[in-house]
Amino acid sequence: MTMADVEAESSTQPEAMEEENPLFSNLDLFLFTLIAGLIIYWFMSRKKAEPIPEFKKLDQPAPSTRETSFIEKMKKTGRNIVVFYGSQTGTGEEFANRLSKDAQRYGMKGMAADPEEYDMSELSRLAEIGNSLAIFCMATYGEGDPTDNAQDFYDWLQETDGELDGVNYTVFALGNKTYEHYNAMGAYVDKRLEELGAKRVFDLGMGDDDGNLEEDFVTWREQFWPAMCEHFGVEASGEDSSIRQYELKEHNDINMNKVYTGELGRLKSFETQKPPFDAKNPFLAPVTVNRKLNKAGDRHLMHLEVDITGSKIRYESGDHVAVYPTNDTAIVNRLGQILGVDLDSVISLNNLDEESNKKHPFPCPTTYRTALTHYLDIIHPPRTNVLYELAQYATDPKDQENMRKMASSAPEGKALYQSFVLEDNRNILAILEDLPSLRPPIDHLCELMPRLQARYYSIASSSKVHPNSIHICAVLVEYTTKTGRLTKGVATTWLKNKLVADNGHKSTVPMYIRKSQFRLPFKASNPVIMVGPGTGIAPFMGFIQERGWLKEQGKEVGETVLYCGCRHKKEDYLYQGELEEAEKMGVITKLNVAFSRDQEQKVYVQHLLRTNKEDLWRQIHTDNAHIYICGDARNMARDVQTAFYEIAEELGGMTRTQAIDYIKKLMTKGRYSQDVWS
Repeated sequence: MTMADVEAESSTQPEAMEEENPLFSNLDLFLFTLIAGLIIYWFMSRKKAEPIPEFKKLDQPAPSTRETSFIEKMKKTGRNIVVFYGSQTGTGEEFANRLSKDAQRYGMKGMAADPEEYDMSELSRLAEIGNSLAIFCMATYGEGDPTDNAQDFYDWLQETDGELDGVNYTVFALGNKTYEHYNAMGAYVDKRLEELGAKRVFDLGMGDDDGNLEEDFVTWREQFWPAMCEHFGVEASGEDSSIRQYELKEHNDINMNKVYTGELGRLKSFETQKPPFDAKNPFLAPVTVNRKLNKAGDRHLMHLEVDITGSKIRYESGDHVAVYPTNDTAIVNRLGQILGVDLDSVISLNNLDEESNKKHPFPCPTTYRTALTHYLDIIHPPRTNVLYELAQYATDPKDQENMRKMASSAPEGKALYQSFVLEDNRNILAILEDLPSLRPPIDHLCELMPRLQARYYSIASSSKVHPNSIHICAVLVEYTTKTGRLTKGVATTWLKNKLVADNGHKSTVPMYIRKSQFRLPFKASNPVIMVGPGTGIAPFMGFIQERGWLKEQGKEVGETVLYCGCRHKKEDYLYQGELEEAEKMGVITKLNVAFSRDQEQKVYVQHLLRTNKEDLWRQIHTDNAHIYICGDARNMARDVQTAFYEIAEELGGMTRTQAIDYIKKLMTKGRYSQDVWS
């Protein structure tokens, strides 16, 4: 009951009145009017609550009026093809943009779309647009998961029972055969859309990044478009010229405070840091430790610690830290020199399609130097579409012919791309150096280069022990290509050079946390079996710290068994002191280290697993142990899994099929987890 109700109730019960008095006195009338007014006011205020004033921060952009209906957008702009992408590292988005641009060559009009930005329940309305088609370029992340930007779409597909009759679709899946759940997301989208009544107009494409993803995509695409022309009754225009997506604007007189210098979202976000921190707003974490882990050998293995004090960032053991590296200054300078441009020119690349959500390919306005240093991937060998579009600028007809040939699906062209670009590992600088007739305008080059992506590292610490610090373990990538060029890994070279103090300033790392399903068991009393050779030991340093902390809290902690490995005990035994101390304190129940090259016959972690098969089988089959694998997916993870099959066969009395099924069930129950990379 409100105050108005209380007043109304109490004041409408007057004391007994004498008969000769008027029915209502002046006071009664006044009170009655007052009460009626209060009731009306209360009723009106209930109907329309006073809006709470919003206090906008001066540096915050105005609320977005972005269109969330892709159907309305397609109708408004005369598009009939929409290409959705699920992308974690940018490749799915890149392929979607290529397909969207292709549509124009076939008399159709396409748009690339991030499913996170649109209401995907509108998919059923696609039939309202004549000759319409939805293409899905869907990457699989981790253990068969959707990418971050496709998570909501995946959830909707699982929950919806909507009808998609009349919706035409096709799917190209991006994955890696070395992973257990190869192309799981693409295959699921393909199957689920059909179940909901949509019509598959071209077969599911399977892209394998362990082989040649670019070749898989080009082959699928070159079969796909002729099939679409036939389906829709249209003919290719035969237009081979490059289709620019962005136009260059040079800023000759601009306030430099309005120019991006490496920020990923909000301008000046690196100067005034504000939580929450995420992919578009990373935290600049100061580096407090950067030490070499290996005592000898020709490799550089490193341990870094970054400080997250005051950031409100929280993490759990098993999570990933994403860092944003920058490209080597020498390579950026050489690109500027070879193309004869002033790298400090301030420019914007503006989308020619005014209706596009993507106004620029990277934050603008900025300089060419910033774009090539912070925003563009100039180290990876370029994809065939980049060569195709740049071919027009080669003055030597032979160079032009070869570049176009490499972008085709003809066997000769595929072989040329494989040898000249992939096997010789030529990045864009190497291609420009080796093809002197090729001198494209730098703005077109910047338009075509893919975005430089964050790199993910398994966190090598526990927040229970280090709440304000995140530890990273990495190995420097460095090798000489067939053309004699020294190639350095972008992120690991950048991390190696992150000295604790640099000219009196603290070195910082732009970072954010990516949550993982790689988690210690809920019950601390469950045994854990950790297998992580090389830098695969990283998340287990966090697990070991956490199990030690739980013991200190008086919790009952199950067996904690570690299988790790390195080449030589005296050279690259990572975290030797910490591991031996943890074993001495009883935090690690059993420490098993494979020194692969300290004897004539190589010894790996899978060999040690077989040696301890009785203990392992008891822990897994009787004691409900959880198994964790971290490291190389291509060989190690597969060999380790085979070792577990063999143990289940021998000690569980199973056939190979039953053993495989047994391990698969452990995976389903969350008792066999992998954090692997290829």
